[in-house]
Amino acid sequence: MQKIDIEMIPGGASPPPIRVGEAIIAEADIAQEMQYHPADSAGTAQLKAARALVVRELLRQRAADLGLAEASGADLDEDDAVIAVLLEQELNVPEPSEEDCRRFHATHAERFSEPTRLRVRHILLAAAPDDAEARDAGYRLGEKLVKQLVEHPERFTEFAQRHSACPSKEEGGELGWLAPGQTVAELDGALQHLNEGLHDRPLASRYGWHVISIDARQEGRERPYEEVAEHVRHSLREQSTRRALRHYLMALQSEIGVEGISLDDESGSALMQ
Repeated sequence: MQKIDIEMIPGGASPPPIRVGEAIIAEADIAQEMQYHPADSAGTAQLKAARALVVRELLRQRAADLGLAEASGADLDEDDAVIAVLLEQELNVPEPSEEDCRRFHATHAERFSEPTRLRVRHILLAAAPDDAEARDAGYRLGEKLVKQLVEHPERFTEFAQRHSACPSKEEGGELGWLAPGQTVAELDGALQHLNEGLHDRPLASRYGWHVISIDARQEGRERPYEEVAEHVRHSLREQSTRRALRHYLMALQSEIGVEGISLDDESGSALMQ
C-alpha cells in the first residue's frame, strides 16, 4: 500500500514548530539558511539549516543572559562578534601537552606525511557512463592510440590536441604534479599503482577513457614530528574545541530547552569554519 505524506493531505497537521526557549525558528529563516548547507537532498539541507539556527539561537540567548551584547555594543541579530566573545569566555579547551602531541603524531603519522606525487599526461576520450556505444568506441580508440604511442611516444602531444576532450589538450595533455585526491576518485586510485611510462591500456572514469603517461614519480615520506609539530598541535586543539563545543551546546539545550528538533554531534561544526 502506498504511503501518503501528511503534507499531501488537505488540512493535514503541520509539523510542530522548532522552539528554543520562548523563541520560534521561522520556516522562512530555515529556507534562507539552507543555501549555506549543501547536501545530497533538500530534506538533509533543511535539517542542517534548522540545527545551525538552533545553535545560534542558543548562543544568542546565553549571550543575552550574560549581558555580552550590551558590553560589546553589538546587536544580537548581527552576533558573530558576540558569539566569539561568549565562546572565548565560556568554552574550556585544554591546551594539548607535548606528550599528547607526540603520541598523536606517532599514532596518525600518515596524516602528516608527504604524499606520493605523480607527473601525469592524459588523453581523455569522452563517453558518458550510460552510453555503451560511446564507451566501447572510446576504449577501442584508446587501445589504438596506446599501440601507436608505444612506437612513437613523441606523438603524445599531437594525439592529445587531436582527440582529448580535456582542456589540458592545449598543453599536450599535461596535468602537472598530482597528489592523491586531486582527480576523480576512480582514476585517482588507479594512478597510485602505475609505474612510470605509458600505461598499456586506457583507464576508465565517469568521464570516459584516459590514455595515461606517468612522466615522473616522487615517493611520499613520513615527516618527523619536529617538522609538523605545529600542525599536530593545531589538529589536537581543533579536536578538543569540537568536543568542548558539543558538550557546551548539549548543556545549553538542556538548560534553555529545545523543541521540535534535536542536536547532533555535528551541530556546531559551522562555528568551527
